[in-house]
Amino acid sequence: MLRSLAAVLGVVLLAFSTSASAQQYPNRPIRFVVPFAPGGSTDTLARTIGQKLTEALQQQVVVDNRSGANGNIGMEIVAHAAPDGYTILLGYIANLGIGPALYAKLPFDPVRDYAPITQLASSPNILAVHPSLPVKSLRELIAYAKTNPKKLNFASSGVGSIGHLTGELLNRSAGVDMVHVPYKGSGQAVIDLLGGQVQMMFSGMSSVMQHIKAGKLRALAVTGAQRSPAVPDVPTIAESGFPGFEATAWYGVLAAARTPKTIVNRLHDEIVRALALPDVKERLNNVGFELVGGTPDEFTAFIKSEIAKWTRVVRDAHISAE
Repeated sequence: MLRSLAAVLGVVLLAFSTSASAQQYPNRPIRFVVPFAPGGSTDTLARTIGQKLTEALQQQVVVDNRSGANGNIGMEIVAHAAPDGYTILLGYIANLGIGPALYAKLPFDPVRDYAPITQLASSPNILAVHPSLPVKSLRELIAYAKTNPKKLNFASSGVGSIGHLTGELLNRSAGVDMVHVPYKGSGQAVIDLLGGQVQMMFSGMSSVMQHIKAGKLRALAVTGAQRSPAVPDVPTIAESGFPGFEATAWYGVLAAARTPKTIVNRLHDEIVRALALPDVKERLNNVGFELVGGTPDEFTAFIKSEIAKWTRVVRDAHISAE
């Protein structure tokens, strides 16, 4: 009887302590884990949001770059962190949406181990082709691919990358067989695309826009749900004959699972306010991000839908991680 009473009292005290901590949140610095090396557009995203959170919460938000193992080291750190809101994560599609489809075992569960806070942004790719390819639209490309099976190829930054899987999703959607040519990073892939060694690529816009403007590459479509403000004259794949087609890189903020809802909501509200600021919009739009800012429940549902989508693509294309 006394043991039962003590157990109940312990649960009550723990709940009270958790509630009190949530009400006082934050009262010390917050660690913002970024599972990538410093520099580049991803780091710009994290540091821009981190600075605005520092100002809003009146506590220092320290960006902690923990790269390695394709981002899994940083992911694992937050998965095992205390669920108190003092360690948060910049999550990325490769780890949260694609990784579960590619790897039988991961050191974290993208659904069970995190409390999604908000989807920060998405970044559509652009389908760029070498000018020697005799097509000027996606419809013409698909027609050409159907009459020339296995004679078209597309480059990507590596097996299992968003560029690779976007190409396989188009293969599946259009009933064509374009051959994947993987590279170790996007830099050499773009060089070979410019040289005509490969014929096309689903690329991040920042990597190819200057070449498209110079006429060295031709843009056929963007992979987002809507046209990109960066290239408003380029149609989406969806409007080019494949309704519902969408394949974008995306980023979001998450905490450890079981983080109190009050803390998750506080972080969500401050991040969404930051995303609405004109200087934040300008800075992030200029490096290719389209800002989102959905609710925790919307982000949770989105992660699950992305895992399901890319699992189907990986299975159907018989892709295995190297």
